[in-house]
Amino acid sequence: MEKEFLDGKVLVKIGNITLEKVDAIVNAANWTLLGGGGVDGAIHNAGGEEIMKACEEIRKTVYPKGLPTGKVVITTGGKLPAKFVIHTVGPIRGIDKENEAAQLADCYKNSLKLAAEHELETVAFPAISTGAYGYPKDEAAKIVSEAIKDFLSENDRIKQVRLIFFLTNEANMFIRHQEF
Repeated sequence: MEKEFLDGKVLVKIGNITLEKVDAIVNAANWTLLGGGGVDGAIHNAGGEEIMKACEEIRKTVYPKGLPTGKVVITTGGKLPAKFVIHTVGPIRGIDKENEAAQLADCYKNSLKLAAEHELETVAFPAISTGAYGYPKDEAAKIVSEAIKDFLSENDRIKQVRLIFFLTNEANMFIRHQEF
């Protein structure tokens, strides 16, 4: 199942993000940048030790207290088909209710901005914060689609954004609630 939006600039599909042949995949990282469960663990496992070494260096030099919510960093893709991994930390539902929608949007906007700064053209995202972090999928769809649409309307460097869902029902939920 695949569905296109914004004249093909956005592609929603079912798949495994670690297999996407794009310039960069986005990691729904935890604040430590040192791997974890879900998408984070899958990316670290598939990408190998090069990603972990790069994340450890970022922790030593740039973010010794961990990556703040909504911020982004880029590392090698290691053994992944993607050349790079952009790591971002999504909001945990209920921790900072006043700012969590803006923080979720920042995950997407800042990832796309960093990709454009590195002259990358294709980026694949998982569903950030909608798993263990508890962000409602329907609310996330609206926030995410608006953030991507706004970014793409102002920047033509990025040629395609892929939204990769592991499960069909999650992709369908996104499609029902998106606002492209």
